[in-house]
Formats: sequence, C-alpha cells, structure tokens
Amino acid sequence: MGPHSTADLSTEASPLSLATVAVVGLGTMGTGIAEVLTRAGREVIGIDTDEAAARRAVAGLEAATARAVQRERITERERQDVLARFRTFTDLQAAADADLVIEVVPEDYELKRQVLTALDGIVRPETILATGTNALSVTRLAADSQHPERVLGVHFFNPAPAMKLVEVVSSVLTAPTAVAAVTTLARELGKDPIAVGDRPGFVADGLLFGYLNQAAAMYEAKYATREDIDAAMRLGCGLPMGPLALLDLIGVDTARTVLEAMYAESRDRLHAPAPILGQLAEAGLTGRKAGRGFYTYEAPGSATVVPDTETPATGDGPGAGRTVSQVGVAGSGTMASGIAEVFAKAGYAVVLAARSLEKAEKAKARIAKSLGRSVDKSRLTAEARDAALAAITPAGSLDAFAEVDLAVEAVAEDLAVKQELFGTLDKVCKPGAVLATTTSSLPVVACARATSRPQDVIGMHFFNPAPAMKLVEIVRTVLTADDVHATVREVCATVRKHPVDCGDRAGFIVNALLFPYLNNAIKMVEEHYASLDDIDAAMRLGGGYPMGPFELLDVVGLDVSLAIEKVLHAEFRDPGLAPSPLLEHLVAAGCLGRKTGRGFREYARR
Repeated sequence: MGPHSTADLSTEASPLSLATVAVVGLGTMGTGIAEVLTRAGREVIGIDTDEAAARRAVAGLEAATARAVQRERITERERQDVLARFRTFTDLQAAADADLVIEVVPEDYELKRQVLTALDGIVRPETILATGTNALSVTRLAADSQHPERVLGVHFFNPAPAMKLVEVVSSVLTAPTAVAAVTTLARELGKDPIAVGDRPGFVADGLLFGYLNQAAAMYEAKYATREDIDAAMRLGCGLPMGPLALLDLIGVDTARTVLEAMYAESRDRLHAPAPILGQLAEAGLTGRKAGRGFYTYEAPGSATVVPDTETPATGDGPGAGRTVSQVGVAGSGTMASGIAEVFAKAGYAVVLAARSLEKAEKAKARIAKSLGRSVDKSRLTAEARDAALAAITPAGSLDAFAEVDLAVEAVAEDLAVKQELFGTLDKVCKPGAVLATTTSSLPVVACARATSRPQDVIGMHFFNPAPAMKLVEIVRTVLTADDVHATVREVCATVRKHPVDCGDRAGFIVNALLFPYLNNAIKMVEEHYASLDDIDAAMRLGGGYPMGPFELLDVVGLDVSLAIEKVLHAEFRDPGLAPSPLLEHLVAAGCLGRKTGRGFREYARR
C-alpha cells in the first residue's frame, strides 16, 4: 500500500488494499483469524506478550494446515507458503508496517484502550485499527484514539476459520473508506460481512445473549433441568447446541460481561445477567475452559461432559405408569393428523375424532398421503404403512373415546374451545384414562379444572410436523398425578420421542425462550439498527440457526407469534416481553406470513 494522508481515510476513495495485517492477541480467536488471513494470501504479523501463546498459535496453524493437506484441500507447497506468511512477535512495534491491525485481547476496556492508543504512536496514519470486541463501545475506544476516523470494529465468530459471518462495526466517527476496505477484505476471505452500528452485542450476540440469559434464569429457577432445557432447544428449534452448553463453550464470565454491557445500554430486564452467571463466574466455574460450568467436563478445555451430582441416573424414570393400548386423538388439522400418525406407526390402536365423520376421514386420507411419501423415500415399508392405516379408526364424535386409555386433544388454540372439549372428555372417557392437551401456550390447569378429574390431566406438547419432530414437552400441573406423568413418559419412549419435563407456565421451555428472541429481532428492525436480511444472515451464519428470525416468523405465522408473545407478556409482566408494535401492525393489516403470501417478506402465491 502506498503512502496516504490522514485525509484519504475520510473520503469516498476506492477501498484501501490491506495486504499486511497484524493480529494482536493470539488466543483462540486471534489464532483463528490469523489462519483465515494467511490462507487467503495475506502477510500476518501475530503479536502476543506471552511467548507461549505465540508458540501455540504457530503450532495451531501448522496442525490446521497439515489437516488441510491430508484432506487434499491444499498442497504441501501451498501449506509452506501459508506458514511462511505468519510471523510472531512479543512487541507491538512489529505492527509498524501493517495496513490493518485487528486487536483480539481479552474483553477489558482498559486493556483494549492501552493497545489502541499505543498503536497510534507505532502505525502509519492511514493504517486501519480494528477492535474485535463484541461487548464494549467501539465509539468510546475510537474517541480515545488520535485518529478516531480509522477505528472500527470487526467481529469474527468462533471458530473463525469455519464461521462465515463477520460483523463490520462503524461508529459515528469512522471513515467510510475504512469500512469499505475491511468489508472488501472480509469478502476476499470468503466471509459474509454485514454492516452494523455500534451497540453492545451488535446483531448476532445482541439477540443470542438475551436468549442465553433467559435459559440460565430458567435453570436457576429450577423450572427444568439443564439437560431438558438444552434438549428442548436442540430438538424443538433445530439449534446446533443447547443454550447452557453454549454458555459453557463461550465462557460464563464472557457471557456475563457481554450482558452487563447490553443491560447498561438497554436497561431491558431480559439483559440483566441472571444471578447464577455471577455466582459461577466468581467461583471460577466459567465453563469448558475451567472444566466446569453448567456442566462438568473431563478436564479444563475438554468438550467431553462427565456425570456429576446433577446428572440424571439412567433409567431414573418417574415410576410405573398406567397401561396404554388405545389412544384417542381429537381434531382434524395438521397437528391432529400428525399425532395420530405417530401413535399408529408405533403400534397403538388410534381413534381419530373430528366434528364430523367426513372431517375425520379427510384427516385419515392426509395421513395416508404422508405415510405414502415415507414409503416412496424408503423410510417405511408398504406393510408398515398398511398396518398403521388399519390401526386408525375415524369417528365423527368424541363418544368414540369411551374405551381409550389416553385421549390427546389437538384442536384450536382457544381456551374456551379446549375447556368445552375437556368437559366432554370427562363425561365420555372411562375412569383412569389419561387426558392430554397439546396446547403450546395456554394453561394446562385451566383444561384440568374443566373436568372432575384434574389429577388425570397433563400437557403433551408435540412440535410441528409431529411425525418428524423428536421433542415432546410434558407439562405437569400442580394437580397432575405421578402415575399420569409416568404414563406419558413411557408413551413418549414407545413412540420414539424425546420427552422433557416442565411446569405449567406460559411458553413452557421452547416458546418461552424462542419468542422473546424473535420479538427482539423485530425491535432491531423497528429501531432501524439492521435490515431483515442482515439479521437473518447473522443468526444463520453467526449462530448456526437453521432459519433466521424473520424466515421463522413468516413460517410460524405472525398471528400465532403475536398470540404467544401476548400470553408470555401477560404471565411474566416483563416490559421487555411486550409484543413489538410492528408485529401488531402487520397482523392488523392481515400480513400473517407465508400462509397469506405476505408477512415480513412477500411470497409468490401458489
């Protein structure tokens, strides 16, 4: 890069060429960023005051490139070239010739300020200085610099070589050319950069850490076990890791620091760190790196979880349940037919009751189609399909439930409708039959109180589509009998679903954690902080989510999402859970997502 004056940075010139990059701080993240840069042809100056860290970084790069040669992704010659481009030093003076410096020292404001102000006296005036912070104010760090126009944030995700997202963070002081140069570099590294403003957590962590914090609070309240919370979010939302395992990976202390910074800015109670994060951090139980956090690990730095006092004992079931051989499913929609299919495939005799025999027969025809698709994909034999269909008896009235051992309702998410149905089940079903509701947000105890046998009523929340989704949330009320709980857990094992236990409060596990996250994403758009596309990309690429929040909202239905958010807000009375006005406006306008052809995005009509 040729000489530039300071003024060059504040003009709309073409992006600067960033051929030599210094990385300050050679921990896990710094080493990962150095690997990405060297493999993309950049000269990298690695700087760490700890010589051992520098040696580990070199060893890490040697090991990573050796694996790449083994997998035939690069040649040995290319590997030697990569290694030759990485030099390590213990003194910041080594950054003198860099075109860009990225600092990834620990998340401590004073430490980062010292590094950036020291660099002011070392690098050329046109050199760009980037902070790797995800929680501290980029603007504040820039303001302390002699050249605030050249300071910005560049937030890689861990592990840097694998994760595609890079958030490029500009303050009100940052020169557009600096942003353009770093954005271009990120693309040349094979990354997907998104431009964001300066606020704690930026986009991905801003949404992620609120969700992680609520999961920690849920565990702290003993609402569900750590294993059930993590399994619920993996199996119910398709996430790569459960929230408590992820907190252990990130570092409990790091998460607390990020949340403190977010709360200082937002004053949103959802960002106020759960007390357990402080207790674990103060005790040195910071997660994987310490060998213990929410879980216990084989050794510090190990990913292998080992049993501890909280680990559920194998076969530690809730006791003996009641015998179930015949199941009644009430309803004729997608959920009811999916649940009936699950039970029939597992060998239960199923009575599928709808408001008319015609509706029940249509639901059975839908099941026949679904089973046929499974046969076409070789997931099911023709004999198994025929046996499952033969096990389903359609009925036009709940009177057909007289002999069922388990009655499962899957009708409209309307409390009055469900209560009326439970009143009918109470009259029709034999004594000792288990009565289950599949509600996702209504109080199970309100259904139980519509009967004369509330001890027999329980929640069995299946996820859509029921044949594919492994999770069932089992919701006990304060009145549910132990053997009813045991029965439903045994039935889940028979139909090959993963049960998680939770209490009877709004949202259970999954929706109580999922919908505040979705609501916060909408608030980001409302505040013009980031676009729909950038937020969706950030969560897919930075969080490993199968769908971005706006894709998911449009699939779920904006009316359904609003109803769940209203229930959560009414139950917990937390101002941070109040549904976003934008969501309410879209629902009022009839823009409900894919089903109406328009929600947050527009869809082609089928």
